[in-house]
Amino acid sequence: MTEAKPGALAADAYVYGYPMVFDLTMADRCVRQGMGSLPATGFNRFGHADRLATADTEFVSVNNDTVYSVAQLDLSGGPLLLDVPDTDGAYLVLQFVDAWTNNFAYLGRRATGTGAQRRLLVPPHWHGTPAPGLQVIECPTTVATVVGRNACDGPADLRRVRDLQQRLTLTPLEPGGVYAGLSEPDPEVPEQLRFLEQLRVWAAQFPPAAADLEYQRRFAPLGLLDTGSSPYRNPAPDWAAELAAGLAEGRRRVELAGRPDPGRPGGEWMLNLHLFDYNLDHLGPGTVDEPQWRIPDRRAAHLTRAVAARAGLWGNHAYEAAYAAVFQDADGRALTGARSYTLRFDSPPPVDAFWSLTMYDATDYYLVANPIDRYSIGDRTPGLVYAPDGSLTLVLQHRRPDDPAEAANWLPTPEGEFRPMIRLYQPGAAVLDGTYRLPPIRPR
Repeated sequence: MTEAKPGALAADAYVYGYPMVFDLTMADRCVRQGMGSLPATGFNRFGHADRLATADTEFVSVNNDTVYSVAQLDLSGGPLLLDVPDTDGAYLVLQFVDAWTNNFAYLGRRATGTGAQRRLLVPPHWHGTPAPGLQVIECPTTVATVVGRNACDGPADLRRVRDLQQRLTLTPLEPGGVYAGLSEPDPEVPEQLRFLEQLRVWAAQFPPAAADLEYQRRFAPLGLLDTGSSPYRNPAPDWAAELAAGLAEGRRRVELAGRPDPGRPGGEWMLNLHLFDYNLDHLGPGTVDEPQWRIPDRRAAHLTRAVAARAGLWGNHAYEAAYAAVFQDADGRALTGARSYTLRFDSPPPVDAFWSLTMYDATDYYLVANPIDRYSIGDRTPGLVYAPDGSLTLVLQHRRPDDPAEAANWLPTPEGEFRPMIRLYQPGAAVLDGTYRLPPIRPR
């Protein structure tokens, strides 16, 4: 068998490792500098947003429906006790994400109810004995992320959410633990190879599942399995250029895989119910461990995982919240603020919690600044105007409509191209079995 060239291996390594590198880069950002209204928060504490996300929250496809509480876990110093307050029936989800972006557990309204709960979070291969009746969540990697989302019905509801946030806590099971945190990649590595250095260091610190570990060994010729000093610090120019070209090819694969199929009918929503089904190895409490929620081909799962991280890092499985995005109108043309559009629902989308439509730019998938500070619209938006037959027509355009009814149903767009996303929280059976179809966005 012919040995793969370094450039080809680097492209595969990018697809394989991008989710972890991006994930841990964002985790480090949360710890060191915060993100939007989330303050900088050290490991093993929740950082709480004090408002809904806005255009200054530079995070891919962030939602504007819930107020975030995010904790970066470091279990290298021992287990943590997690206490979750009673939300009195209100929507809350705590999503647990390992360093490879696998969603490995859920707590909250769908998964475990809305009553007060206590869990013990333990590192991989923990051999301790929990207190009687204390349920355990084993984390596949010693560093992981807990993403908490409390439904918030606008500014007037923030006081209720803030009270819940203060009662969401993490406590070391035993004091005095020594914590490793995140290993530092070699700062002397040239920028063009920094990705490989991050992947090398973090893959060693947070080993993947056994099956992926076997796949990871094929990257040994790139130096990704090297320990000690970095092989990328003073690389030979030709070798560095070949690796950089391979990484660029890997990025291109991820971008292409995240774009709509050119053969897809114009304006059809990409309701990918299985974008987060790449976790094949660590399905803990609150996950659904059934064949339809697993991608059977592990190589295909790697690419899907990269696309999910690029387009919606820390997104949920579809059975918790289904996401649908679109880049084109019903005529197959790119969505742009140069035109005006409508989105008409004959009846509300079938959900057990709530639904929303959020506006993002088409470049970074960030929220779009606008004069009325409206970033999403949905069934909880006050003042929506429904037609006598119960239908709802949303207006998507850059400038405020003159008609009052249209202005009430207006979701502002940027001047350039955009990508809206519909979120269906606790989607109904018709969504999950594929029988429900979202209506197209039509130009006016």
